[in-house]
Amino acid sequence: MKVTISEVVIPVDFSSNMNKVVDYGLSMADIMSANVRFLHVVDDFQGYDMMLVHPSFRGMTEDLKGEAEARMKTLVNDNSERAGEVRGDVAVGYATDEIVDYAKKNNTDMIIIGTHGTKGFERVLMGSTASEVVKKAPCPVLVFNPFK
Repeated sequence: MKVTISEVVIPVDFSSNMNKVVDYGLSMADIMSANVRFLHVVDDFQGYDMMLVHPSFRGMTEDLKGEAEARMKTLVNDNSERAGEVRGDVAVGYATDEIVDYAKKNNTDMIIIGTHGTKGFERVLMGSTASEVVKKAPCPVLVFNPFK
């Protein structure tokens, strides 16, 4: 059985290590002759289970989404020549759920995701988006550690 990888999702967080994840993901997509979909997820502060939810959270989420959309446009433009078709989207919600849902909706063949390199108590507190995506994804997941 021959597996064809034609659509790859690369989640990005616009952190200082994002360029390493982008470079690695685009290189892999190029090897596979795959199209790339970058995805950034803005945390939905409305979803937090708090005693008091301040109305300003909606405005903050909208501001963060607008900023992310501008950065995504730049990311796509800067990398449009590196692989097949390069696109980018911004979603609002819980990162793991949005990445998995996006992969399902777009018939993704692979997700290429970076880790944050956390371990021990920090990982217990913060969780691991990459680890959760591996467990829930509808397709293979290639995990890349940009710190090594």
